[in-house]
Amino acid sequence: MALKHEEILLIHLGGLGDVCLSESAFLSLSTHFRGAITALGYTRFLSLFEDYFAQVRSVEERRWLFLFSGEATGTAWQRVILIGKDRSGGFRARLTPLSCDPLIFVDMYPESESMHVEEYQLHQLPIYGIKAREKKVEPNPADRVILYPEHSRGKRKWTYDNFLVLFEMLTARGVDTILLEAPDVEPSARDSLRFEQLQDTAAFLNKGGIFVSNDSGLAHLAGVCGLTTITLFHDQRPDVWHPRGKNVSIACDPRPPSLEEVLEQILGNLESHLPLSVIP
Repeated sequence: MALKHEEILLIHLGGLGDVCLSESAFLSLSTHFRGAITALGYTRFLSLFEDYFAQVRSVEERRWLFLFSGEATGTAWQRVILIGKDRSGGFRARLTPLSCDPLIFVDMYPESESMHVEEYQLHQLPIYGIKAREKKVEPNPADRVILYPEHSRGKRKWTYDNFLVLFEMLTARGVDTILLEAPDVEPSARDSLRFEQLQDTAAFLNKGGIFVSNDSGLAHLAGVCGLTTITLFHDQRPDVWHPRGKNVSIACDPRPPSLEEVLEQILGNLESHLPLSVIP
């Protein structure tokens, strides 16, 4: 016989950007269930939002393998919540016997609708009698610009060299500009900054400023930390995937922006607080 637990098990297996875009869903669910939620996923991401949960557990622990291989039997929870993509419904079918109360499924992002991911998730909660609560992002202005260049790795991106030239253009104007690089690549620029731990990156971003990058998980973290984000989109729709908070989302089709156009956006945001805009 399955062991009944009073906890609520929330499963979220998304990456950094996905987790950041789910913060309002976390707030809504945590409020409804009075914080009695065990979150299961990638702890380096979910731990950034640990205040919404009673505990955060790593899906990489062997004890959770039964959820993905063989028959999912054993421990039962008062309720299981899945935030994710489950197009076939197979994962939900495996989880349903583990949920004493009806399973809650929140589809992570829209397939075709023109609705932002955060709004899309919140729109689903009232179906289960859960009040949708949007977590407002508090602006965190500072007179510094953080550039996050990335090598393409087969994906279309505004080039690494563009960011290096942009760095020179900004520093020549006396703007406090920082090159932040991913920790899993060799530094390509002299005096660039990098952090091995995501918590250290978050602490650095919490000092505020303007964050300029391609569409990336770190752009979403910067948005959560209240930075103004200027994000270049190649393969995703900016109206659906833009970072939360104050943002300028630049679609790179049919052509990517010039250095001068991105520079103008940065300087304009340094001078004044602009409303959210999407540049066609």
